[in-house]
Amino acid sequence: MNAPEPKQVHYHKKARELELSYADGSHYRLPVEYLRVYSPSAEVRGHGGETAVLQVGKKDVGLANITPTGRYALKLHFDDGHDTGLYSFTYLYELATRFDTYWADYLARLEAAGASREPLGIEIRQL
Repeated sequence: MNAPEPKQVHYHKKARELELSYADGSHYRLPVEYLRVYSPSAEVRGHGGETAVLQVGKKDVGLANITPTGRYALKLHFDDGHDTGLYSFTYLYELATRFDTYWADYLARLEAAGASREPLGIEIRQL
């Protein structure tokens, strides 16, 4: 899939959504939780095969920072400390255009594992 480069990237902090706008007028608002659980990092995806790690308790995760990487990717710094993995523009476009399918799959995997989107324990944030 050859994806366009976003014309604009905007983080809606209160809604915890990353908005991607493209030159053709299309735009997508992706929940940060969705971006976190589909991180392209080896920590989440594993090292091939069945080694992917189901991410749980990420409902309230937000972004602490966004760093452009060249003209091909973004590095997302999540407020839960996760900041590995580069989100190529191709991967972001894939996540945006396949949101419904990927999100339904994630929810089904959570249910099958008896896991929850809700954070475990007390959340402590740095001031």
